[in-house]
Amino acid sequence: MQIFSSPSLDDLIRLLKAWKFWALGAIFGAVIGAAVFFAAPPPYQARATVLVDFNLEEALPAETDRQHFYYLERETRKLEEIAWSDDVMQTLSSEFGVSVAELRGGVLELSQPAEGGWHFYAANRDANLAAGLASAWATAFAEIATDKINASDGLNSFIEVTATQSDNLPIERSAPLSAYLLIGAIGLLSISAIMILFSLTPRPSPSGRGNGGEG
Repeated sequence: MQIFSSPSLDDLIRLLKAWKFWALGAIFGAVIGAAVFFAAPPPYQARATVLVDFNLEEALPAETDRQHFYYLERETRKLEEIAWSDDVMQTLSSEFGVSVAELRGGVLELSQPAEGGWHFYAANRDANLAAGLASAWATAFAEIATDKINASDGLNSFIEVTATQSDNLPIERSAPLSAYLLIGAIGLLSISAIMILFSLTPRPSPSGRGNGGEG
């Protein structure tokens, strides 16, 4: 069948030379991407920040780099568990009416869990709700973690956890318009190129016609 015929080198060369096709296709694809963005925009995403200082020099002043590494990894995992713990999730679920399954299933996202700034992201169609979730999550984490540190409840007492950005949070779309433009342009060009290549009519070779005509 014609659709399963392989394109020839000449077909590929003709397609690559069609720069007007590529230019118009890219523009039209970008327009489609923009239309999708404005018709069904991605949710808003807000970001809160908590500063986590492990005070490595005070906690392990005479230890080796290897021991420092294991200390940081161990305490980081403990703090991550607190961030996603039932206590924190239930607090957010009760306050904002979002189920724990939804919170853990993509509404909330934790980034850069290491020494320094931990970023707490929350996504929602409502920008105010996204900001409220991110702020409450960061605040709840900082409070519970600090309580456990002060009580020596499984965390090193030298660790300091402070919510440094929980008000007037930066809010933006979870995916930018530029990503939709790029995906639309590349997607349309890719589909068009494949369709054109597989629809080109294969040309019989002159030698094949000559041999077929001789008896």
